[in-house]
Amino acid sequence: MTDNINNPSHYQGANDLEAIDVVHNFVGNLFGASAFFWGNAIKYMLRFQKKNGLEGLKKARKNLDWLIEEMEKDLKSPIHKD
Repeated sequence: MTDNINNPSHYQGANDLEAIDVVHNFVGNLFGASAFFWGNAIKYMLRFQKKNGLEGLKKARKNLDWLIEEMEKDLKSPIHKD
């Protein structure tokens, strides 16, 4: 029986690696909305072949667009000005 709450099959990769493992290992110093958008983009890209196909890629792209907006906003903040 598949555990769709704790271990859904669409998040399982090779060698028992799960999407959450990738997110935890690569999020780096992102936090707040930036970390959220980045994690969602990664999640959708990792699972698109097992769940929702093209729709998943479009969701990943939307989250990447939001992440880019956050990064551009951060670059314009007074803390980043010379």
